Amino acid sequence: MNVTAQATDNASNESVTESEHSHGHAPEGSLAKLMIGAVGIVFGDIGTSPIYAFRETFAGHHVLAPDRLHIYGVLSLIFWSMMIIVTLKYVTIIMRADNKGEGGSLALLALINRSTGTPRKWTSGIILLGVFATSLFYGDSMITPAISVLSAVEGLTTVNSGFEPFVLPLAIGILVGLFVIQSRGTARVGNLFGPVMIVYFITLAVLGVWHLTGHPGLVLEMLNPGNAANFFIQEPVRAFIALGSVVLAVTGAEALYADMGHFGRRPIRYAWVAVLVCLLLNYVGQGAMLLSLSPAEAIETVKNPFFFLAPEPLRLPLVLLATAATIIASQAVITGAFSVTQQAIQLGFIPRLRILHTSEKAAGQIYIPAINWALMVMVLLLVVNFRSSSNLAAAYGIAVTGAMFIDTLLLAVVLTSLWKWPAWKAWPLLGLFLVVDIAYFGANLLKVPVGGWFPLLVGAIAFTMLTTWARGRQLMLLRMAESSLPMEVFVKSAAGSATRVPGTAVFMTSSAKGVPHALLHNLKHNKVLHERVMLLTVKIEDVPYVPVAKRMQTQDYTAGFFRVILRYGFMDELNVPEELSKLETCGPKCRMMDTSFFLARQTLISTSRPGMASWRERLFAWMLRNSESAMEFFKLPPNRVVELGSQVEI
Repeated sequence: MNVTAQATDNASNESVTESEHSHGHAPEGSLAKLMIGAVGIVFGDIGTSPIYAFRETFAGHHVLAPDRLHIYGVLSLIFWSMMIIVTLKYVTIIMRADNKGEGGSLALLALINRSTGTPRKWTSGIILLGVFATSLFYGDSMITPAISVLSAVEGLTTVNSGFEPFVLPLAIGILVGLFVIQSRGTARVGNLFGPVMIVYFITLAVLGVWHLTGHPGLVLEMLNPGNAANFFIQEPVRAFIALGSVVLAVTGAEALYADMGHFGRRPIRYAWVAVLVCLLLNYVGQGAMLLSLSPAEAIETVKNPFFFLAPEPLRLPLVLLATAATIIASQAVITGAFSVTQQAIQLGFIPRLRILHTSEKAAGQIYIPAINWALMVMVLLLVVNFRSSSNLAAAYGIAVTGAMFIDTLLLAVVLTSLWKWPAWKAWPLLGLFLVVDIAYFGANLLKVPVGGWFPLLVGAIAFTMLTTWARGRQLMLLRMAESSLPMEVFVKSAAGSATRVPGTAVFMTSSAKGVPHALLHNLKHNKVLHERVMLLTVKIEDVPYVPVAKRMQTQDYTAGFFRVILRYGFMDELNVPEELSKLETCGPKCRMMDTSFFLARQTLISTSRPGMASWRERLFAWMLRNSESAMEFFKLPPNRVVELGSQVEI
């Protein structure tokens, strides 16, 4: 199974080599401007973790006493987790493995598939890992808005306990409003993200330093890995269980890599240094505050230590600022879900969906209604059923740690096959990452009975649908190719015998070989051929962007028959009429008023032929029926489209 075969829906062996591409699109703007944008978008998820991560470690489903042993141990675990997972693994190493500037599991998957030249059995396993990581992302994208917004609104109870009945309705109202405004685009709102998050991170640092003044030595205790080791030596079971909550401090680390295409590697790396300092100061400030309290006061305060960092007169403004930050973090996750879905559609793992562009200037700003409303329903169900951020924390983490573990496995392929690192250099590093990932994933498995089942269930359903679509498309193309007639034979037999009518006929075909079924059906039923017949195949390459100069390839069969291949990257915007208007090698320029587009709409017939289980065939048929029409997906003029039905056995 290979990505190109699934994604491009064609049987051509031709591909655009890496050297033929430019290096994608470079983010525009000064370094300072890009860093501010990165702070607003990239770090929203990890930036809101202090609201609930420290609290859940002590006052979650597995309670820890807020004493010196546990506070020192947890702070040390948080610091070294951030250094190993975020700084070393993602910022320093994985961000170097970009696919023409783009990051994320699917971009990394496409990069590996194109570059390694690994055997087929390796390729199949790598693809399944990348697809499963993508599937887990959908579970994560449902939980992040729910836990972030709910945890911030719960801060109202630290202002006045009488606000408790309003927490759930207010959180639901904010979330509904967030999803409703998605169709209007985020360009204008996005301009505020950076400044708001900068104020938020400065506030984190100031609050932390304010409480740290009484315990300045706590900074050194956080840096000391011996405190984490001492925690494990004295209470190994509790320490292992605590990892399931400590990992909440690094949720959002994968966003640094996934959003690299929007801002570039350098702005994210530089901004991370400042963000890291602010986060660590806030965590150590929470620990210092608890150490300054009596045991009884600490037990009460640890139930929501983030908001108790602020003096009472400033607690409400802190709640409002934290709520704004969680809305921004949720916005980034929702936007990420749109981008991942677009990539998966282009690479052939998800059926065509309606994609709307919300900005005339920024091609990456898109809105996918089906994904937006599905996410909203699932997020609201999570809030209503779990009812508190503490309960949601039990469901959070397992999808993140699962994706991090898969990223390490993909990194192993990058280090050994792409970068050719020597074993003495690659394997100790990979061993460190695997030990950390397995420890965190194992600790989160303990959460499965109390909520961790949810992201696993979502991931399993998404994985089934993604692989079913990819396999179904592969089988359908194979069956269609079996009955395909060579184009040269067709031209010789049909060119002289069929009546020719004025105009251009464009037959959209997923295969770059043979005669499209739509062309055969049209000739059979209408008994005519247009003066110019174009067989058009759109191929999605496993690079983010294909330069315009390399986008079009043509072949002249004589007698007015041409084959046209349009190549796009998986981040490119598809617009077939616009590309055809630039065509100069197939006779006169195409005029849409004289051009008809012929599309084939397949009806699947389930058979006993080997390929897929019957239930997967029915699932694939349902997905095919409900996919976006090729007319809208390729932006074809509706009044120039003719659809012809055909039946395909799979």
